[in-house]
Amino acid sequence: MDFGLVLQTDPPAAGVVELMRRAEEAGFGYGWTFDSAVLWQEPFVIHSQILARTERMRVGPMVTHPGTRALEVTASTFATLNEMFGPRTVCGIGRGDSAVRVAGRSPSTLAALGEAIGVVRDLAEGREALVGGVPVRLPWVAEGTAGAALPVWMAAYGPKALALAGERADGFILQLADPFLTEWMVRAVRDAARAAGRDPDALTVCVAAPAYVTADDSPAALAHAREQCRWFGGMVGNHVADLVRRYGAGSALVPGELTAYVEQRRGYDYAHHGRAGHPDTAFVPDGIVDRFCVLGPPEAHVARMRRLRDLGVDQFAVYAMHDAKEATVDAYGAHVIPALAGLADAQVTA
Repeated sequence: MDFGLVLQTDPPAAGVVELMRRAEEAGFGYGWTFDSAVLWQEPFVIHSQILARTERMRVGPMVTHPGTRALEVTASTFATLNEMFGPRTVCGIGRGDSAVRVAGRSPSTLAALGEAIGVVRDLAEGREALVGGVPVRLPWVAEGTAGAALPVWMAAYGPKALALAGERADGFILQLADPFLTEWMVRAVRDAARAAGRDPDALTVCVAAPAYVTADDSPAALAHAREQCRWFGGMVGNHVADLVRRYGAGSALVPGELTAYVEQRRGYDYAHHGRAGHPDTAFVPDGIVDRFCVLGPPEAHVARMRRLRDLGVDQFAVYAMHDAKEATVDAYGAHVIPALAGLADAQVTA
């Protein structure tokens, strides 16, 4: 099982780079960042520095959006990074949330997203693609070389998006760590891949969620961890609210285990997006925080990781938007990652 670290690109950028370097030393193989140009610094500039300061870490956005940049610009950026540092990038992509909504625009259509997956991958790997009906190719990219490889992983929740991920993407990003929903959604993606004539086992599955490592499982420690991670239920709730508007609260197409909690949701202020203490996420109940995130002492994290791995998850990406970023990275490096690599006993201690 691989591990990734997800950060917002808050200034100073040097701090983001340093924490990614620390994560690689701890055993993390992937470094992800938010991609929301109004709220944070430009991620691809910072990605170049992460690649320069690390040796093996792969980097990418979690997630970029088809309408933020022209598709040929996105593809050229990935291809440039791969030429400079080797094939160490991954394109995480989705319909969009903060990147477009904070600028007054709406998420893209699934049709536009599906087109973007193919265009970005083809151009970045040296093949010709139609961009707005015009044949385009990056002539400086050598098709078929190892350095030109660009996996494209798609984030999804709803039934049509899950099907698209299975049909077209190289990987699936699920932004929550609930085992029941993970099993349900991974099955939907793999079924769609199989129906499209693809190898369902060839898709990489990445679960991304906040992780907060506590010294013990005391009520006080867990309560603090929940408050540091409650924002995540609000962020996921933006997408869930879209699903409820489209399919209804009691639809058989979307599990109630995903949708029921947004009934009390009342708006969302993107000024606090992805931040601990977000004022619009008080509606998120403790049970959702516990299900969607991974909280508690190291042994609780190891147990959840093993359960996710058994459900077909290839990577767990840690959202570190709380008051214990360094401590979480270090705890995963000391206890969780070794246990999942078979290098430590299952009974780890803090």
